[in-house]
Amino acid sequence: MKKLLWLCLCIALLGCTHEVEKPSPEVQARVAHGKALYLRMCAVCHGSEGQGYWADQAPALAQPYFQASVTDEFLRTAITHGRTGSTMSAWGRERGGPLSPADIDAIIAFLHTWKHTPPARLNEAPLGGDVSKGQRVYEARCQTCHGRRGNGGPNVSVGNQELLSTASNGYLRFAIEHGRPGTVMPAFKDTLRKDEIEDVVALLRSWHVVRNPIARRFQKPVRPPPLPLGPVPLNPKGPPPAGFKKFPDLTPLAVVKRELDRGARMALLDARAPTDYTREHIAGAVSVPFYDPDPYVEKLPKDTWLVCYCSCPHAESSSLARALQGKGFDKVTVLDEGLNVWHRKGYPIHTGEQP
Repeated sequence: MKKLLWLCLCIALLGCTHEVEKPSPEVQARVAHGKALYLRMCAVCHGSEGQGYWADQAPALAQPYFQASVTDEFLRTAITHGRTGSTMSAWGRERGGPLSPADIDAIIAFLHTWKHTPPARLNEAPLGGDVSKGQRVYEARCQTCHGRRGNGGPNVSVGNQELLSTASNGYLRFAIEHGRPGTVMPAFKDTLRKDEIEDVVALLRSWHVVRNPIARRFQKPVRPPPLPLGPVPLNPKGPPPAGFKKFPDLTPLAVVKRELDRGARMALLDARAPTDYTREHIAGAVSVPFYDPDPYVEKLPKDTWLVCYCSCPHAESSSLARALQGKGFDKVTVLDEGLNVWHRKGYPIHTGEQP
């Protein structure tokens, strides 16, 4: 009997010595391309190793339970269309972003390199649950982090329409039951009953508004980036601004607004993706994306203060400021509080391609 056990063990060990088949050169090239794009456009918020929470509470993309439960379609939709109402931009070319479908697939291929566990077995059983009961559980256990109706909290907007359109019931059940170890999202499988988890999933699903899939076909075609720079600077004959702080120091919003009202000479640079700029931007600002300032460098004045801003409130704008300083621009600052505070104060906002 012992000889038989030893024989089985030896066979098993021999089986473990086989080399793992290497990816084809095509796959390796796709992953390398995806990594380059990720580091250029995504790491600023999600972290260079997908650790998340690098800026604006962006989720941890390398988190094992996320990797085990997420689908390619979920990732593709998130990257292409972004998360409306959040700082996650729409990166797809069909939305006016810089990434082609092949680019997005390359990023997804790179994200797969962080998947070290088998896919989770998701419970995709028909949804039961009671929405009103789920509301009570959500208010007691979830709202502090995720906000009222799943939006406006400090963590993932679980009420976001793009998320709900691609997150299956099984994905939501798994996330609530098992949490995201290593992040602030706890596992609720030991503190909530199964019926309570089902009630919360029913509540989340009730927030999803199903839109007409044909409607997007009739949207106005978008211009591929880069967008035209537009006129710079503002107030070309105005005095130099007072109180601006050279990056890495930040300039308070109140100071920038005061100097704009005074007619000071400056340029406002929107560091976000073009899709965010066309949706809304500070009146008079021009689009200079943090990940690709090169098309605009020759047209930006070096004798004028350049004020970079974003919504993070200053992850992308700081990245742009560093890039500009590296290209010899000395008068560079970053708007401290960012676009969202500017918007909340009721200061001038424009939409579309024009400043």
